[in-house]
Amino acid sequence: MDTGKVVLGALAGLATGAILGILFAPDKGTNTRKKIADKGRDASDSLVDKYNEVINSLSSKLEKAKNEGLNYFEDGEELVKNAKSNISNHLK
Repeated sequence: MDTGKVVLGALAGLATGAILGILFAPDKGTNTRKKIADKGRDASDSLVDKYNEVINSLSSKLEKAKNEGLNYFEDGEELVKNAKSNISNHLK
């Protein structure tokens, strides 16, 4: 299962549980609405943080893969250059 979907599902479950807990707790309507809004903001902030973590992780992995690819390319160029040089020297 995709990690992003698991995180999103967990956050949605937490938010739903928190909202239901607030709705069924005896309190004034204005306090309940404020608590729901606060929990919604907290869940939204948490989701944004998780999103940014995933994006940063993917960016880091992409940069690493790019650097490894460039290293392989440079190694390949060096091998071809050496092979050409060896062939030229061998033919002389």
